[in-house]
Parts: sequence; C-alpha cells; structure tokens
Amino acid sequence: MAPGLPSTTSLARLCRKLNRLKPLEGSSMETSLQRCLSTLDLTLLGVGGMVGSGLYVLTGTVAKQMAGPAVLVSFGMAAVASLLAALCYAEFGARVPRTGSAYLFTYVSMGELWAFLIGWNVLLEYLIGGAAVARAWSGYLDSMFSHRIRNFTEAHVGVWQVPFLAHYPDFLATGIILLASALVSCGARISSWLNHALSAISLVIILFIIIMGFVLAQPHNWSPEEGGFAPFGFSGILAGTATCFFAFVGFDVIAASCEEARNPKRAVPIAIAISLGLVASAYILVSTVLTLMVPWHSLDPDSALADAFYRRGYSWAGFIVAAGSICAMNTVLLLNLFSGPRIIYAMAIDGLFFQAFAHVHPRTQVPIVGILVFGVLMAFMALLLDLEALVQFLSIGTLLAYTFVATSIIVLRFQKPPPSSSPGLASPGPVAKEYNSFQDHIQLVGTEQALVPEPGQLRPALRPYLGFLGGCNPGATVASALSVMVASAITLGCVLVFGDSALHLPKWGYILLLLLSTAVFVLSLLVLGAHQQQRRQDTFQMPLVPLTPALSILLNICLMLKLNYLTWLRFFIWLLIGLVVYFGYGIWHSKENQQELQQPVAARYVVFPNGSLEEMVQAVQPPSQALVQEPSCTEQPTSP
Repeated sequence: MAPGLPSTTSLARLCRKLNRLKPLEGSSMETSLQRCLSTLDLTLLGVGGMVGSGLYVLTGTVAKQMAGPAVLVSFGMAAVASLLAALCYAEFGARVPRTGSAYLFTYVSMGELWAFLIGWNVLLEYLIGGAAVARAWSGYLDSMFSHRIRNFTEAHVGVWQVPFLAHYPDFLATGIILLASALVSCGARISSWLNHALSAISLVIILFIIIMGFVLAQPHNWSPEEGGFAPFGFSGILAGTATCFFAFVGFDVIAASCEEARNPKRAVPIAIAISLGLVASAYILVSTVLTLMVPWHSLDPDSALADAFYRRGYSWAGFIVAAGSICAMNTVLLLNLFSGPRIIYAMAIDGLFFQAFAHVHPRTQVPIVGILVFGVLMAFMALLLDLEALVQFLSIGTLLAYTFVATSIIVLRFQKPPPSSSPGLASPGPVAKEYNSFQDHIQLVGTEQALVPEPGQLRPALRPYLGFLGGCNPGATVASALSVMVASAITLGCVLVFGDSALHLPKWGYILLLLLSTAVFVLSLLVLGAHQQQRRQDTFQMPLVPLTPALSILLNICLMLKLNYLTWLRFFIWLLIGLVVYFGYGIWHSKENQQELQQPVAARYVVFPNGSLEEMVQAVQPPSQALVQEPSCTEQPTSP
C-alpha cells in the first residue's frame, strides 16, 4: 500500500462507524419527557400542522394557474400520495415511540450518517418553514390594516436593496415567533391546549366556509362557457397534484411527539389516519366551493377565499375567513417550534449534536435550550431574510425524509429481530444459541433447522422454485434487491420526469429505457416479496409491504426531480455544512462510539436456528449487562 493512504482495515472500520445502528435499550416507554398527550391531542397536532396557509393561499393558486375546478381532483390525488408516506410514519411512530421522527427511524434501521443528514435537513425545514409562516402571517395581518405596519416600518427604518435580505425588517413576524417560543417552553400540555383552541377555531371557520360556499354555489362556473371542469387537461391536474402534495406536509409532527404520547402504539396510527382524513376532506370541499362561488379564472391567488366572499357581497364573511387564516398560520408556527427542538433533543441525546441541547427543564419537562435557540434563530431569519427564494428549499428536505422513512420500513420488515428485544422495536423471534469457541460448534453440525423461517429468508413455499436465492446469507438478497429497487426508482423517475427530449434519446431508446427501468423495479419488488417479513400483532403495520413504501419512494423521487437546479444547489451546500458538523463533532461524541471505546472486544461464535455459524467481534460485557446487550449478537441488514 502506498505511504499515507488509509489501510483497508481503517476504511472498513470507518464504514462500520458510519452505518452503525441505534439499539433501543430497556423499555421504549421510559423517557425524561412528560407522557401527557392523548389520541385527541395528537390528532389536533396533525390537523394544525397541515391546515395552514396552504388552505387559504394554495387552493386559489392551483385553481387559477394549474388545474381549474379540477383542483379538487389534484387534492384528492395528493392526499392518496401523502397517505403512502403517512402509513410509513404511523408504523414507525407506533413501533419506535421515541422523539426524533424521521431522524430516529433512519437511525434504528439504516445507519448513523444517514440519520444525521436526515435530521440536519429536517431542522432547516422547520426553521425556514416557521419563519416563512411568520412572515406570511405578518403580511396577512398587515393587509387587513391597509399595509400601515409596512409603511410605518419603511418610513422609519428604510428600504433595503441587498440580495437575500428582505426589503424591510419584519418586527411583527419576529415578535410572534418569540411569543410562540415562550408559550412552547411552558410545556407540552400548554402547547397542546393552545393548539386545541386555535385548531378548533380553524375547523369551525372551515366548516363555515364550506356551508356558506355551497349556499352561494353557482354550477355555471364549471360549465364549458367558463372553461369547463378541467381546462388544463390531465397534465394540469398532475401539475396541481405535485403542488398540492406539500399542503399535507405536517403530519410528521405526530411522529415527532410520540415520546410524549400516553399510548403511542395505539394513538399514533389513529391520529395520523384521522388527521389526514379530516384535512384531505377540508381541502377537497373548500376547493370545490371556491370554484363554484366564482369563476376559476378570476380568482385572486394571494387571498382567494376572502376575495371570493368580498366579490359576492359578503364582506363580513371575508373578515371571518381572514381570522381563520391567522389562526391556521399560528398553529403551523406553533408546531414548527414544537417539533424542531425535539429533533435537536433526539440528536443531542445520541451525542450527534451539542450536549447543551439535551437539557430538559425539570419542571416543564421540555428541551428548553433547543426551544430558545431554535426560536431565536427562526426570529432572526424572519426579521432579516428574504424567504421567498428559500421556500422551495423546504420541499427537498421533506421529500428526502419521506424517502428514507419509506426505505427504512422495508429494511426493518426484513431485519432479523434480536433474540431478546426491547418492547418497542422488534417482535419475538427464534432465539440464537451462543457459543464461545469453534470447538463447541463442531458438536452442533447436525442441528435441525428451524421450521419457521426468520425475516430476510426465502419463504418456504417458494424454495423449490427460487432455490438459487436461498443459497445467499440471510438478508444479503434483501439488501441487494432493495439497492436495485432504489436505483431503478431513480432511473424510472428520471425517465418519467425529463422525457425523451430532455434526455436526448430517440423515441425507441426512450421507450426501451422506460420498459427496462420499470421491469427492474417490478422484479426487485418481486424478489423482496419472496422473502419472509416480520409479523407483529401488538402494534400497527402498514399493508402491502414492500409495494406501498416502494411507490412512496418512486413518487418522492419524481417530485424531487421536478425541483429546479438552484434548490439542489442550496441542498448540497447545506449538506456539506452538515457533513462538517458530523465529522467534526458527531462521529466522535456519538453515544454508540463512546460505548465502543469503553468496552474491549472479543471474538464470539453465534449459531442461529437455521444452523448457520456467525463469527463476530463483540464487546466484552459484565455479567450483569449480558441480558441487556444480547440483541447486538444478531445480524444487522445492510442498508442501501
């Protein structure tokens, strides 16, 4: 080997560090946070996270510029697409009831580096999202007072003409963020009560809009004279679906709050299903009455609902709609400040982020340092930055998190469960027998194989036909098929999004690439489906795995590929900053790394029920800890 180059052993050790998984030791219900949230609390958190400025702004924008009255179809298709991601979060939230959401789900199934990068991107998503909502709230309130606040600020402070900075400092948006931060720091129960009140007002106003809208409906607005029901055709409906998809972003606040739920195994799946159903119904019905009240081509994209009532002569109803929009934006802002610091807390607890953020206030039982720092940063961004250019950045972080969570579901389903698992992570399975020398294994050559196949092994009914797959090590075929599936999904997404003209391919070449990528995608799914999965009766499991998460992965990739290159450039810059933080701090202070440094290692032989022998290096433990650490003897699946 050339001098100065790292050895193969060093590279292998580094790869193991980057892909090490987080074990859930002890009871998954033990936490320093307060478990005080009921199913109703989680449901209203989800509703508040999804019903925000999108209902009052996005409906008019999509209806006028993309889909016309068929915006209701776009919202329906977007709701189904969001359901695919929501089911993944529901299973993980019930199975791993810890705060951290997509970060934690990735850590327990795919590896440390991937988890850090997901958490790093989710943090920026919450920061920019909260600051953008605060500025939208400020602008909406300012418009109700004929822009007197903006005019006063510009007259006494001046107008800025600096790139990336706002034209004037938004003190109103800064103030509402700091106030919301103070309320969130009072505890999860206070935040929940405030969210209850704001969400209840918002739902009542939405119900008023629907009823009043149907009273004022004019079916003529859907007639061919006004352009018909779908004036932009099916392509317009699909374009509207891609935009409407982001209206449902926010249900992950339920997963981020599962460590504070009283009964997360039951409450998390129910809350996600009910909140998504309520919000989807609200979006579809509101978009229906909006396009029936006034012609779609005359809508005001900035304030479509309020303007529709004003134009029909019901100015008092317009004020009610404005009040509803302010309440809805307040709930989104509140929940951004609620969820973001809990992601930081989860990363700090694991040692991947600075330990100060792991401090929990002894009385309110909330991560007080994370809330205060997060709130100040968000307020600073809302005060000075021009967030219009950064809003598009939100979508790529969300879609990437959805993609990794869906992939993690597949990994976890085919992962061999630990012999002595914690209640929150794995299901009971065949117990591995452990032997400390190779001579002990000689006596067990004739051991019978287990009748019940373990997760990751070929199904018994298919072994006569697919015997060549059964010859691989347990989990190896699954890992390879999953990697091929993700790669083929990326290829298929490029073909579908860019088309033959952008790829500079002849027609026959484009069709051939489309058929090949589709065939590989379907074949990899069939290979995954031919292997045994974990089956649990004590917690929620999403149906049709691996098909459902695979479709979610493909959809998320397609939507990411539709984003412009500037969004990808900002994403890679933020990613590089995250890598500096991880390799400069996280990888050395990781709790898993500290445990590796503190414990000597010894070689051990493990015989699994299928008769296979595994020699592995494991930390030597005191006898009192042997039972707790026993799950580390099992094989971990290779992440894609």
